[in-house]
Amino acid sequence: MKLFIITGCCGSGKSTMKDALNQLLDSDKYACIDNDEVGLNWWDYAGTDHEYKYKDDTLARAVEMAGGKDMVFVSCINPQDYYTIAEVPECVEGTYFTVLCPADEEIIRRLKARPAERGFTSDEKIMPHVEFNKWFRRNKGKFPLFIDNTNQSEAETAKLIADFVKSNT
Repeated sequence: MKLFIITGCCGSGKSTMKDALNQLLDSDKYACIDNDEVGLNWWDYAGTDHEYKYKDDTLARAVEMAGGKDMVFVSCINPQDYYTIAEVPECVEGTYFTVLCPADEEIIRRLKARPAERGFTSDEKIMPHVEFNKWFRRNKGKFPLFIDNTNQSEAETAKLIADFVKSNT
């Protein structure tokens, strides 16, 4: 299977793209799965001696859910961790990162607009995500597809990603 990871900080539009790609990609060939759909709870891992296993278990479960199809996986996976720490299931033949990286001001606007129960209730909670966004921007040349989706429509962004996925399968 080929693994297409759509990553970016919170508020970059990952889940929105997952929904849009479900409409653009052939469901007989591709499984579009959001990290939040795999049924694992971070808090079951947090503070334990196996906290690091959350990401591995999440990816393994998503691969299982994909059922052998090429997978578009939506997650805020840090590519550094993916390449240096993560245990990637053996059936993954290749990994392709797509980064969604709108302007920092757009991230702040989107996160502040979320309901309070999502946890983005102060600048203190938002700024780490802005810093992660800046890291992606500084390292944009390391990714096969880097999209500044600040001024792009959802449809335009989804088409870029769908075309990228199709051209690599």
